[in-house]
Amino acid sequence: MPPLPPMIHHERMLRFMPVGDSMTIGSAGEHTWRYRMWRHLRDTHGGPFALVGPRETLYDKAADAPTSYEYADPDFPRAHLAGWGEGWLHMAPLIGDAVRAHRANVLLVSLGLIDLGFYTNAEQTSENVRAFVAEARRADPRIRMAVLPVIPNVRAESDTPFATEVTRFNELLAKAIADLDEPRSPLLWVSPPESYDIHHDTYDGTHPNASGEHRIAAAFAEAMYQAWDLGAPYEAR
Repeated sequence: MPPLPPMIHHERMLRFMPVGDSMTIGSAGEHTWRYRMWRHLRDTHGGPFALVGPRETLYDKAADAPTSYEYADPDFPRAHLAGWGEGWLHMAPLIGDAVRAHRANVLLVSLGLIDLGFYTNAEQTSENVRAFVAEARRADPRIRMAVLPVIPNVRAESDTPFATEVTRFNELLAKAIADLDEPRSPLLWVSPPESYDIHHDTYDGTHPNASGEHRIAAAFAEAMYQAWDLGAPYEAR
Protein backbone atom coordinates (compact mmCIF):
# COMPACT_ATOMS: atom_id res chain seq x y z
CA MET A 1 0.00 0.00 0.00
CA PRO A 2 1.53 3.36 -1.01
CA PRO A 3 2.43 5.98 1.61
CA LEU A 4 0.54 9.24 1.79
CA PRO A 5 1.67 11.56 -1.03
CA PRO A 6 4.10 14.18 0.31
CA MET A 7 1.78 17.12 -0.41
CA ILE A 8 -0.89 15.50 1.76
CA HIS A 9 1.48 14.21 4.41
CA HIS A 10 3.40 17.39 5.14
CA GLU A 11 1.91 20.41 3.39
CA ARG A 12 -1.85 20.15 3.18
CA MET A 13 -4.13 19.99 6.21
CA LEU A 14 -4.88 16.34 6.94
CA ARG A 15 -8.43 15.95 8.24
CA PHE A 16 -9.28 12.88 10.35
CA MET A 17 -12.89 11.89 11.08
CA PRO A 18 -13.46 9.38 13.92
CA VAL A 19 -16.53 7.24 13.13
CA GLY A 20 -17.94 4.90 15.72
CA ASP A 21 -20.41 3.84 18.39
CA SER A 22 -20.47 4.28 22.17
CA MET A 23 -16.81 3.30 22.48
CA THR A 24 -15.91 6.24 20.22
CA ILE A 25 -18.32 8.98 21.28
CA GLY A 26 -17.58 8.33 24.98
CA SER A 27 -19.58 9.75 27.86
CA ALA A 28 -19.44 12.85 30.02
CA GLY A 29 -16.08 13.48 31.65
CA GLU A 30 -14.16 10.81 29.71
CA HIS A 31 -11.07 11.40 27.62
CA THR A 32 -12.01 8.85 24.87
CA TRP A 33 -9.60 7.14 22.46
CA ARG A 34 -10.18 10.08 20.10
CA TYR A 35 -8.41 12.29 22.63
CA ARG A 36 -5.50 9.86 22.93
CA MET A 37 -5.18 9.82 19.12
CA TRP A 38 -5.26 13.62 18.94
CA ARG A 39 -2.42 13.91 21.45
CA HIS A 40 -0.42 11.29 19.55
CA LEU A 41 -0.89 13.05 16.20
CA ARG A 42 -0.16 16.43 17.73
CA ASP A 43 3.20 15.13 18.91
CA THR A 44 4.19 12.97 15.93
CA HIS A 45 2.41 13.88 12.70
CA GLY A 46 4.80 16.63 11.60
CA GLY A 47 2.19 18.60 9.65
CA PRO A 48 -1.12 20.39 10.05
CA PHE A 49 -4.11 18.22 10.90
CA ALA A 50 -7.59 18.45 12.37
CA LEU A 51 -10.28 16.20 13.79
CA VAL A 52 -13.50 16.85 11.88
CA GLY A 53 -17.10 15.71 11.82
CA PRO A 54 -20.70 16.87 12.18
CA ARG A 55 -21.03 16.13 15.91
CA GLU A 56 -19.28 17.47 19.01
CA THR A 57 -21.07 16.07 22.04
CA LEU A 58 -20.35 13.26 24.45
CA TYR A 59 -23.07 10.95 25.72
CA ASP A 60 -24.71 12.09 28.96
CA LYS A 61 -25.73 8.97 30.87
CA ALA A 62 -27.86 10.95 33.31
CA ALA A 63 -29.90 12.46 30.48
CA ASP A 64 -29.68 9.27 28.36
CA ALA A 65 -28.83 11.45 25.36
CA PRO A 66 -25.74 12.71 23.48
CA THR A 67 -25.90 16.20 24.96
CA SER A 68 -22.79 16.62 27.12
CA TYR A 69 -19.82 18.92 26.45
CA GLU A 70 -18.11 17.85 29.68
CA TYR A 71 -14.76 16.87 28.18
CA ALA A 72 -11.93 16.03 30.55
CA ASP A 73 -9.61 18.34 28.55
CA PRO A 74 -11.29 21.55 27.32
CA ASP A 75 -8.60 22.01 24.65
CA PHE A 76 -9.49 18.77 22.88
CA PRO A 77 -11.07 19.30 19.43
CA ARG A 78 -14.50 17.73 19.76
CA ALA A 79 -15.58 16.94 16.20
CA HIS A 80 -16.55 13.37 15.26
CA LEU A 81 -19.22 11.19 13.69
CA ALA A 82 -20.05 8.77 16.49
CA GLY A 83 -23.19 7.82 18.35
CA TRP A 84 -24.23 5.79 21.36
CA GLY A 85 -26.08 2.76 19.98
CA GLU A 86 -25.18 3.43 16.34
CA GLY A 87 -23.40 1.10 13.93
CA TRP A 88 -22.59 0.49 10.27
CA LEU A 89 -26.33 0.40 9.63
CA HIS A 90 -26.72 3.98 10.88
CA MET A 91 -23.48 5.47 9.57
CA ALA A 92 -23.66 4.22 5.98
CA PRO A 93 -26.42 6.70 5.04
CA LEU A 94 -24.62 9.57 6.83
CA ILE A 95 -21.01 9.18 5.78
CA GLY A 96 -21.25 10.70 2.31
CA ASP A 97 -22.67 14.01 3.48
CA ALA A 98 -20.28 14.08 6.44
CA VAL A 99 -17.22 13.58 4.23
CA ARG A 100 -18.38 16.23 1.77
CA ALA A 101 -19.31 18.80 4.40
CA HIS A 102 -16.18 18.38 6.52
CA ARG A 103 -13.68 17.48 3.77
CA ALA A 104 -12.35 14.46 5.62
CA ASN A 105 -9.20 12.82 4.22
CA VAL A 106 -8.94 9.86 6.63
CA LEU A 107 -11.76 7.97 8.36
CA LEU A 108 -10.91 6.20 11.63
CA VAL A 109 -13.72 3.66 11.92
CA SER A 110 -14.68 1.50 14.91
CA LEU A 111 -18.11 -0.08 14.36
CA GLY A 112 -19.91 -3.42 14.42
CA LEU A 113 -20.67 -4.38 18.01
CA ILE A 114 -24.02 -2.57 18.06
CA ASP A 115 -25.04 -3.94 14.66
CA LEU A 116 -24.43 -7.53 15.70
CA GLY A 117 -25.94 -7.03 19.13
CA PHE A 118 -29.21 -5.44 18.06
CA TYR A 119 -29.79 -5.00 14.34
CA THR A 120 -28.09 -7.25 11.78
CA ASN A 121 -26.26 -10.54 11.47
CA ALA A 122 -22.68 -10.83 10.24
CA GLU A 123 -23.56 -11.05 6.55
CA GLN A 124 -25.98 -8.12 6.69
CA THR A 125 -23.47 -6.05 8.63
CA SER A 126 -20.82 -6.80 6.02
CA GLU A 127 -23.15 -5.50 3.31
CA ASN A 128 -23.53 -2.28 5.28
CA VAL A 129 -19.72 -2.01 5.42
CA ARG A 130 -19.62 -2.15 1.65
CA ALA A 131 -22.38 0.45 1.37
CA PHE A 132 -20.46 2.72 3.77
CA VAL A 133 -17.30 2.46 1.68
CA ALA A 134 -19.21 3.19 -1.52
CA GLU A 135 -20.88 6.27 -0.06
CA ALA A 136 -17.61 7.60 1.36
CA ARG A 137 -15.94 7.21 -2.03
CA ARG A 138 -18.80 8.92 -3.83
CA ALA A 139 -18.13 11.90 -1.62
CA ASP A 140 -14.35 11.72 -2.12
CA PRO A 141 -12.82 9.14 -4.48
CA ARG A 142 -9.47 9.52 -2.66
CA ILE A 143 -10.74 9.01 0.88
CA ARG A 144 -8.62 6.77 3.14
CA MET A 145 -10.21 4.48 5.71
CA ALA A 146 -8.61 2.73 8.68
CA VAL A 147 -11.04 0.15 10.09
CA LEU A 148 -10.94 -1.60 13.46
CA PRO A 149 -12.79 -4.94 13.77
CA VAL A 150 -15.05 -5.74 16.70
CA ILE A 151 -12.80 -6.08 19.75
CA PRO A 152 -13.36 -8.23 22.89
CA ASN A 153 -16.46 -7.43 24.92
CA VAL A 154 -18.34 -8.94 27.83
CA ARG A 155 -21.31 -10.23 25.83
CA ALA A 156 -19.06 -12.34 23.63
CA GLU A 157 -17.74 -14.05 26.76
CA SER A 158 -21.16 -15.25 27.90
CA ASP A 159 -23.27 -15.44 24.70
CA THR A 160 -21.89 -18.13 22.39
CA PRO A 161 -24.13 -17.37 19.37
CA PHE A 162 -23.17 -13.70 19.60
CA ALA A 163 -19.48 -14.58 19.85
CA THR A 164 -19.87 -16.70 16.72
CA GLU A 165 -21.42 -13.76 14.87
CA VAL A 166 -18.56 -11.49 15.98
CA THR A 167 -15.97 -13.95 14.69
CA ARG A 168 -17.83 -14.37 11.41
CA PHE A 169 -18.25 -10.63 10.94
CA ASN A 170 -14.58 -9.94 11.54
CA GLU A 171 -13.75 -12.52 8.88
CA LEU A 172 -16.17 -10.86 6.44
CA LEU A 173 -14.81 -7.43 7.34
CA ALA A 174 -11.27 -8.55 6.52
CA LYS A 175 -12.51 -9.89 3.18
CA ALA A 176 -14.37 -6.66 2.39
CA ILE A 177 -11.27 -4.60 3.13
CA ALA A 178 -9.18 -6.86 0.89
CA ASP A 179 -11.79 -6.81 -1.89
CA LEU A 180 -12.40 -3.06 -1.83
CA ASP A 181 -8.88 -1.77 -1.22
CA GLU A 182 -7.50 0.31 -4.08
CA PRO A 183 -4.43 2.54 -4.47
CA ARG A 184 -6.24 5.85 -4.78
CA SER A 185 -8.60 5.12 -1.85
CA PRO A 186 -6.86 2.63 0.45
CA LEU A 187 -8.65 0.59 3.08
CA LEU A 188 -6.53 -0.35 6.07
CA TRP A 189 -7.21 -3.23 8.46
CA VAL A 190 -6.43 -2.12 12.00
CA SER A 191 -5.26 -5.12 14.00
CA PRO A 192 -7.14 -5.41 17.32
CA PRO A 193 -5.24 -4.04 20.31
CA GLU A 194 -2.73 -6.55 21.62
CA SER A 195 -3.57 -8.14 24.98
CA TYR A 196 -6.87 -6.24 25.22
CA ASP A 197 -8.45 -7.46 28.46
CA ILE A 198 -12.05 -6.51 29.19
CA HIS A 199 -11.34 -6.87 32.93
CA HIS A 200 -8.44 -4.42 32.78
CA ASP A 201 -9.10 -2.19 29.75
CA THR A 202 -12.82 -1.44 30.19
CA TYR A 203 -14.96 -0.11 33.03
CA ASP A 204 -17.98 -2.31 32.29
CA GLY A 205 -16.79 -5.11 30.03
CA THR A 206 -17.34 -3.09 26.85
CA HIS A 207 -16.46 0.60 27.14
CA PRO A 208 -12.75 1.45 27.39
CA ASN A 209 -11.22 3.01 30.47
CA ALA A 210 -7.98 5.01 30.21
CA SER A 211 -5.93 1.88 29.52
CA GLY A 212 -8.37 0.74 26.85
CA GLU A 213 -8.43 4.19 25.25
CA HIS A 214 -4.66 4.07 24.87
CA ARG A 215 -4.79 0.56 23.41
CA ILE A 216 -7.41 1.50 20.80
CA ALA A 217 -5.59 4.69 19.83
CA ALA A 218 -2.36 2.71 19.60
CA ALA A 219 -3.98 0.18 17.26
CA PHE A 220 -4.98 2.94 14.82
CA ALA A 221 -1.67 4.77 15.20
CA GLU A 222 0.48 1.70 14.63
CA ALA A 223 -1.54 0.62 11.58
CA MET A 224 -1.24 4.04 9.94
CA TYR A 225 2.44 4.32 10.78
CA GLN A 226 3.26 0.88 9.37
CA ALA A 227 1.10 1.16 6.23
CA TRP A 228 1.19 4.87 5.40
CA ASP A 229 4.28 6.17 7.24
CA LEU A 230 2.00 8.53 9.12
CA GLY A 231 3.07 9.71 12.57
CA ALA A 232 5.31 7.46 14.65
CA PRO A 233 5.08 4.44 16.95
CA TYR A 234 2.55 5.07 19.68
CA GLU A 235 3.58 6.13 23.15
CA ALA A 236 0.93 6.55 25.85
CA ARG A 237 0.55 10.21 26.79
